[in-house]
Amino acid sequence: MTFKEFGLDESLLEGIEASGYENATPVQEQVIPLILHGKDIIASAQTGTGKTAAFLLPIVNRLLASRHDDTVNALVIVPTRELAIQIAQNLEGLSYFTNISSIAVYGGGDGSNFSTEKQALSQGADVVVCTPGRMIAHLNMGYVKLKGLQYLVLDEADRMLDMGFYDDIMKIISFLPPKRQNLLFSATMPVKIRDLARKILHEPAEINIAISKPPAKIVQEAFVVYETQKIPLVKWLLKSTNYKSTLIFCSKKHNVKQLTMELKRNKFNVKEIHSDLDQSAREEVLLEFRSRRLPILVATDILSRGIDIDNIEMVINYDVPNDGEDYVHRIGRTARAETDGVAFTFISEKEQNKFRSIEDLLGSPVKKAAIPEEFGPAPEYSPRSKSRRGGGGGGRNHGGSGGGHHGGAGGGNRGGGGQHRGGGNRRRPRPSGSNSGPGANGSHGSHDASRSGSGPGSGSGQQQH
Repeated sequence: MTFKEFGLDESLLEGIEASGYENATPVQEQVIPLILHGKDIIASAQTGTGKTAAFLLPIVNRLLASRHDDTVNALVIVPTRELAIQIAQNLEGLSYFTNISSIAVYGGGDGSNFSTEKQALSQGADVVVCTPGRMIAHLNMGYVKLKGLQYLVLDEADRMLDMGFYDDIMKIISFLPPKRQNLLFSATMPVKIRDLARKILHEPAEINIAISKPPAKIVQEAFVVYETQKIPLVKWLLKSTNYKSTLIFCSKKHNVKQLTMELKRNKFNVKEIHSDLDQSAREEVLLEFRSRRLPILVATDILSRGIDIDNIEMVINYDVPNDGEDYVHRIGRTARAETDGVAFTFISEKEQNKFRSIEDLLGSPVKKAAIPEEFGPAPEYSPRSKSRRGGGGGGRNHGGSGGGHHGGAGGGNRGGGGQHRGGGNRRRPRPSGSNSGPGANGSHGSHDASRSGSGPGSGSGQQQH
C-alpha cells in the first residue's frame, strides 16, 4: 500500500518521499486509517515495524487541517532521551515541507535547553516529544499551555512503566483536557499496560502486529563459554568476519568500558555508549555509527529499543539479556528494513538458565556454535541441570530521564532547537543538492548490506525461526 492511498496532505507526501519511505508497513496500514478517523488505539508492535511514522503521519496530517494556536496540540511521551531524539528527527524529516512546529523536551541538557523548551511550551508548539521527568519539571512551573491539546501518544509504554514512570505519566495526564485522542504503543502487553489502557483510552481499537519474536531473516547463533573467553571471542569474531557495522551489547557499564578498552588496545576502531556519557557525547557517537564512520559500537541496553539505525550487520550479546523481550530488542537492531543480519550471544555458565528461558519464549532453541579450538575447552550447555543463580546479566542501564533533539531531519539545528509558530521558523523548500533536508542522515532509506560469504553465521541452514 502506498502512502498516497491514505489521502494525506501533499506537503506531507513530499516529506515522506524525501525521507525515503515508499510503501507502508503492516503496522502503518492498520494504524494510520484508525488515527485519521479519530479512534483511540492500543497497539503492540515489535521494534523496526515503522510504528513511529504510523502515529506521526496521521497526527501531522490532522494538524494541518485543524490545530489550535498558543497551545501544545500533540504530546508524545517516551521513556528515554535517545528515543525522543529519534522521534524528533523523524518528525522533522516527515514534516519538512509543512509549517508544523515541533520541539523535543528532555533532561540532561544545559540551562539554555531548558529556556528554549520553556519558550516553546509557554507559547505553544504543534508537537512536543518529551520524557516524563522533564515534562513534570515544566508543568510544576505553571506555564505549559495544554488547554487545546488534541493528541496524546505513549510510546514504549511498557518500558516507561518498567522504569517507574507510572506516577509521572498519570500526573501529566491530569493536566490534559479530557477530550483528546489517545494512542498507546507497547512492545509487550502485560497486565499493568492493560490497566493503564483502561484508565486513559476510550473504546480503543486494538492492534497486534506480531508476537515479539526476532525477524526470521536474523541468523542467530550462541557460544557457550567461560567468562574469561568472552573478550578473546569478540576479537576473533571481529577479525574473522567482514562486517562494516557491528553493535555489541553488554548489560553492565563495567563490561562496556573493559571491552572497549581491550578492543582499542588491539587497534580496533571502536567507541562506547552508556549512561555515564553526557547527551552531546552520546549523540556524537551515534552519528558516527549511523554514518558508518565508526564500524564498532559497544553499548549498554540504552540502545536496545527505539533507535533507528539501518544496516547494522552484526549484533553481539556479550552477555545474556535480562529477559526474552530484551533479547528480541537487542538482536532486532540488525536485519532492519530489507537487509539480513546475524546475531551472536555469549552464554557463560551462570547465564545458562536465563538463556534457556529466552529460548522457551522464542519457541525454539538457538543454534550453539563451537568456539575455536585455540580457546581451549568450553562448558557444556546444560541449563537447569543443577541449581544456579541467574547472574551475569546485570541490571538495566536506562541512562537518565530521557532526552530529545531540536535539529532538522539531518541532525542540524534549525530554528534554535525548536520550531515555533510566529518565530520565523517556517519550513522552506530544500535547496537543490542540499544535505540538510529529510533523509540526509540516511535513517529511512532501503539499503542492501554487502557482506562476506565466509566467517561465523554466513553459512546456510543456520537461521532459527
